[in-house]
Amino acid sequence: MKYPAIKFENVWKIYKLGEVEVPALRGLSIEIEEGEHIAMMGPSGSGKSTFLHLAGALDRPTRGRVLIEGRDPSRLSDGELSALRNRLIGFVFQTFNLIPRLTALQNVMLPLMVRGVNGEERLRRAREALERVGLAHRMNHKPTELSGGEQQRVAIARAIVTNPRIVLADEPTGNLDSVSAGEVVELLTKLNRELGVTLVVVTHNPETAAPARRIVRIRDGVIYEEN
Repeated sequence: MKYPAIKFENVWKIYKLGEVEVPALRGLSIEIEEGEHIAMMGPSGSGKSTFLHLAGALDRPTRGRVLIEGRDPSRLSDGELSALRNRLIGFVFQTFNLIPRLTALQNVMLPLMVRGVNGEERLRRAREALERVGLAHRMNHKPTELSGGEQQRVAIARAIVTNPRIVLADEPTGNLDSVSAGEVVELLTKLNRELGVTLVVVTHNPETAAPARRIVRIRDGVIYEEN
């Protein structure tokens, strides 16, 4: 049986601030099919980052279910959760999250080290990932020696080096100038098209969302429009 890549079933996420309950998601339901490119748009505080954290099994819903390829992460142990994320999901963040003391190549190899891939294979796959994002000539440079756009491309290489089936990008162009942002959007779209990965991009920027096959708009924790 083929399952959706990601499925939300009446998902609520409620945060407690002292005695006050703040709902970030309010009964959200959505299916994202394998290989789909979807953009989740909404203003700050709309719930879109909460959505991404739940979709990536980084958090658990207060009520309802999140299924990743038919599996419920809330039923997994911490070790099983880490294995699921490492095997299935690649993450791209607005702030890049690169380790400053490591080169681009070493940063990209990190997820393979977690997986236990041997040194020679790690090196080969990390080089291939950096070549795919157009940074073969910068692989021995540290993040401080790279532009913002180059750092984000390193982060994308790190996200795809494990051959994930799902890539989740949280405001991937938020810290970039317009030219670098356009290059990153083009690269992510190309990876979705060529590798067939399911791509979910959370953004408030219409230009970042434009290439998506489906745009979902969220406000106050609920979906109010899809096109």
